[in-house]
Amino acid sequence: MSKAVIYARVSSVGERQSTERQVADLTRYAEASGMEVVAVYEEQASGAKADREQLDECLAFLKGGGADTLLVSELSRLGRSLRKVLEIIDDLTDRGINIYFQDHGMNTLRKDGSRNPVTKMLVSMLGSFAEMERDQIAYRLNSGRQLAIEKGVKMGRKVGYRLSEKEFLAKYPKVIRKLKEGYSIRETAKVCEVSVSTVQKVKSTLK
Repeated sequence: MSKAVIYARVSSVGERQSTERQVADLTRYAEASGMEVVAVYEEQASGAKADREQLDECLAFLKGGGADTLLVSELSRLGRSLRKVLEIIDDLTDRGINIYFQDHGMNTLRKDGSRNPVTKMLVSMLGSFAEMERDQIAYRLNSGRQLAIEKGVKMGRKVGYRLSEKEFLAKYPKVIRKLKEGYSIRETAKVCEVSVSTVQKVKSTLK
């Protein structure tokens, strides 16, 4: 029986977004396809973020021979950068590991293990369209912001706005993990590339 892992991601932390639907849909697909799901990796992080621990662990597990198929709900779950997504696809397919994108029903490898020539073309095309759309959204937002400034509207957060403890801690999962592993404040700051004061604040918030 073929072995598969599921990688599910949502962009923000909180009750509004959940990986539950992605995992459920991909699990059903795996069962219907006769695959055994041996691991599930779930992440709450922006696709533009370079440091995504669960994705890194998922890829390491696959490269270590833990499974032969990666199941994701859609292309954007792997990342917002087309270059990064293509790097992941090339790396895994070179190792004989298939990636299944559920939204388009695409597999990077054929059943005989050979590369699916159509997939990379479609991924490049879809990724390019997605990047163009994000650029257009950013342009509209910046244009609207500039117009508001010209009209005298004050931008930014309201005076006195503060992140809740939950929101603050959600920004530093790696710091929390290192502290729990017994790293000192200075060691954690160095490994996580944040300031000592930030680590101190995280530690005091956890208490």
